[in-house]
Amino acid sequence: MELFEMTALELSRLLQKKEVSAVEVVTAFIKRIGALEPRLKTLLTFTPAGALQEAEAVDRKRHRGEPLSPLAGVPVVIKDNISTAGLRTTCASRMLANYIPPYDATAVRLLRKAGLPILGKTNLDEFAMGSSTESSYFYPTRNPWDLDRVPGGSSGGSAAAVAAALAPLALGSDTGGSIRQPAALCGVTGLRPTYGRVSRYGLIAFASSLDTIGPMTLTAADGALFMGLIAGYDPLDPTSLNEPVPDYCRELEGGVRGLRIGLVKERLAAEFDPQVITAVRRALELLQENGAVVEEVSLPHTAYSLPVYYVIGSAEAASNLGRFDGVRFGLREPGASITEMSSATRGRGFGPEVRRRIMLGTYLLSDDSGHRYYVQAQKVRALIRQDYENAFQRFDLLAGATTPDPAFKLGSKTDQPLEMYRTDICTLDDALAGVPSLSAPCGLSASGLPIGLQLTAPPLREGLLFRVAHCLEQVLGTPVRPPLAAAGTILREGERRPPCSHRMGALSDG
Repeated sequence: MELFEMTALELSRLLQKKEVSAVEVVTAFIKRIGALEPRLKTLLTFTPAGALQEAEAVDRKRHRGEPLSPLAGVPVVIKDNISTAGLRTTCASRMLANYIPPYDATAVRLLRKAGLPILGKTNLDEFAMGSSTESSYFYPTRNPWDLDRVPGGSSGGSAAAVAAALAPLALGSDTGGSIRQPAALCGVTGLRPTYGRVSRYGLIAFASSLDTIGPMTLTAADGALFMGLIAGYDPLDPTSLNEPVPDYCRELEGGVRGLRIGLVKERLAAEFDPQVITAVRRALELLQENGAVVEEVSLPHTAYSLPVYYVIGSAEAASNLGRFDGVRFGLREPGASITEMSSATRGRGFGPEVRRRIMLGTYLLSDDSGHRYYVQAQKVRALIRQDYENAFQRFDLLAGATTPDPAFKLGSKTDQPLEMYRTDICTLDDALAGVPSLSAPCGLSASGLPIGLQLTAPPLREGLLFRVAHCLEQVLGTPVRPPLAAAGTILREGERRPPCSHRMGALSDG
């Protein structure tokens, strides 16, 4: 097995035993990126020299016998809306195309301290506003399972990089599903932590009451190991939770016997793709066979999550993005007056989707509309939270589909914003409630596209999510990679049948 084919946990064990060096590991991924990146377009900034320097530093420390993090020497990629000192951070926008932050986000600082070499910054929808990574100012990212399809968004670059083995670990951000939805469409594991569990300091804000940073990995064990590095209290983030961080890895082997799982009816609606319904139900049947109890439950206010999210998210986006005015930092377009300069800067610096949400948010915060829409949305958000509190009195966790359909074709929804927004209908209410939620691979469609099972737990129960996802991997088989040829080319339709267990194989309709 090649080094780039291994999970982060497998690489960690090899590194700790000194069977390979950090430089060898990083070099393997640099070569992998060189072979596949020109077609996938997962990265906006590639930093091979910096990653090798960081790997050499880890090897020197290991040679001297210094104590190291279990993941020291395992490389990572960072979503490009998370600040990295001295390294370009663009938010995939013309507005910040040349912005170099003077500081690291807290999550990045923790990863550097733990000795994880940074391979680069991943592509995303502009300012994390989108569901397909097509609104990036630079270029769209392609799904490694099918180059004609989207990887999801907004963390599409991170999801595609992990799926294609360009990096074993990735940081993403999730406002309304931007970790979980691309994780499902690319066949990887993605966690949205409890709001406040991971510091938001250094995450360039979209919607401050919703934004989170979280891990994207191939397996649940990798996610548990990675999450242990970035979770914890941060005085630099006023929304950070001052709660002890458990050992997530210790919780992996608990199994599911006796767990009460609520199948959310609204996350398995009749209009969903039948193959998604089949895969999710099959996964839950397997959990039942291993001792879990599964019963249906309703979250009655889920029907309002889409409008509530876009009212609150757009209003907060309009406020947060007001700082990009051409005066302080970022792009500056010429103008005869400050007003003209600012108008030209914002008009040319932001793409269509960002402008759409700024205009909507500005309207929603106006004197005439604020009480009618924004205040009402916050009231309904409280009802959504109450639905979760009620459900968690009966169930240990909730389950359903992560997305209503597998990955869609590039360009098929770019002129249909409402259809694009619909792809997040399963992930929005968790974000509004602030609870932790994880997407785990649970099968492939008949055409070989990944399908995700979404698991949701009470606040601060991320370990439970990793535990259930890990159990699912034991019965389904370790999540499979896209069928990439050894030479680094991506196989086309008709050749896309990876060797895997029958449970992770393609599904038939119905």
